[in-house]
Amino acid sequence: MRAIFVLFDSLNRLALGPYGGSIGTPNFDRLAQRGVTFDKHYVGSLPCIPARRDLQTGRASFFHRSWGPMEPFDRSFTGVLREKGVHSRLVTDHYHYFREGGSHYHTRYDSWDLIRGQENDNWKALVDPPLERWARDYDPRHYLAEGLKIRQRHLMNREYERGEEDMPMPRCFDAGFEFLEANRAADDWMLQLELFDPHEPFDVPERFRRPGDSTWQGGVLNWPPYKRVDETEEEIAEIRASYAALVRMCDEYLGRLLDYMDAHDMWRDTALVVTTDHGFLLSEHDWWGKGRMPYYEELVHTPLFVCHPDHAGRGGHRCGALTQTIDVMPTIIDIFGGTVPAEARGRSLLPLVAGAKAEDRIVAFGYFAGPVGVMDGRYKMLHYPPDIAGKGLHEYTLMPQHLAAPFTVEELQTARLHPPFDFTRGIPLLQIDALIGAARPPGRFDDCAFRLFDLETDPQETRPFRDAEIEARLYAGLGAYMEAHDAPTEYATWLGLNERAQSHEPTP
Repeated sequence: MRAIFVLFDSLNRLALGPYGGSIGTPNFDRLAQRGVTFDKHYVGSLPCIPARRDLQTGRASFFHRSWGPMEPFDRSFTGVLREKGVHSRLVTDHYHYFREGGSHYHTRYDSWDLIRGQENDNWKALVDPPLERWARDYDPRHYLAEGLKIRQRHLMNREYERGEEDMPMPRCFDAGFEFLEANRAADDWMLQLELFDPHEPFDVPERFRRPGDSTWQGGVLNWPPYKRVDETEEEIAEIRASYAALVRMCDEYLGRLLDYMDAHDMWRDTALVVTTDHGFLLSEHDWWGKGRMPYYEELVHTPLFVCHPDHAGRGGHRCGALTQTIDVMPTIIDIFGGTVPAEARGRSLLPLVAGAKAEDRIVAFGYFAGPVGVMDGRYKMLHYPPDIAGKGLHEYTLMPQHLAAPFTVEELQTARLHPPFDFTRGIPLLQIDALIGAARPPGRFDDCAFRLFDLETDPQETRPFRDAEIEARLYAGLGAYMEAHDAPTEYATWLGLNERAQSHEPTP
């Protein structure tokens, strides 16, 4: 058995044809006809690296720590595959694996190829950069304004791109095809082809743009800060057009993989899983990006496609079961007939691919130290703690590193040893105070008000409402989810769940 796992970053589900998108994604349409399309797939831990920890371990990590490395006790699906004699290969341009908070992810694979040059990767160097030319070519609001100096790193990397073939996405696919060419005749391997695109900045060759998408004549405007929308209609259209063009590029290169599998008759013995870590807001609800705003569907409701040789006859079917990021890990293990570690909380998707009836389920998702989302497949509840900036939380880790730097001395001075959790294999952890202002994304949250949506009657999430019975059921599901993940006792207190349980009243 072989498997290919394609992981995009920041892919908005609603941009894709199979989910109603109209920008033109014919190869995602092809993919949907080859396999099963999942209609209710949701995130777990946010954002990028926490989502990847969920993907590798099959459990939500956001109750215990923020963005950080794989922990020594974490069991990745790659380790299970190794025990089965299956070689795992990672090809990626996700440069966060190089940074402090992304360590020990790519090294879990048997082999890996990391493609340099995405976003702010410290790859190329220009000691005397052409600032005047950049100021003419790029809109300063997205590139050279005060506080954005870090984005000069991206512009330096761009200076070394002579054509489309030099961009990270094409180089990733070339590296993936190199592996397939060398190993196509072999058995027992899993290739994870992981693309940073369509994550911002929305750099894309002109050929993927469409006439009429935008009339913008100014500097490059393709890297919106995570903030409320205050741009003109013309500027909004330009940013959205750049994202749409980048999604078309993702679609074309995905199509090259599908063509390869067609040409070499790989569908008869190779599974294919395609998804993303999270979505992205493109001015919907008057927001750009992710993190600070409420967990709207554009961010947390993500695409998922699964193709399996044993269920080729199910191509074109859609699955309405509620699924989550943590389900990918047990699914990949199941593809190879392995045993899922006991601490994993995800469920293999293969029974659903085969047509099994969906089971009732309630899942939770969110950022560490942020609001928590709760979903049952129809109703979505966004619960905010009484004080989103309140104290009382701790980070539990043996790897005290934030996104781009170690924990500060002030943070580490609060460290004490905490008994093991049920997933740490008997290993105690450092319990470190989650200090206000620590360097963990997103740094702040806005619009902090309880919300309940009925996505069946209000898919655009414009009519929040209250219903004590529905809320009680979702809160009970959240409690069970936290118990299953052995969440720290103080997390429920910080969220205000204990007070709510005592009062038996809906949280305002």
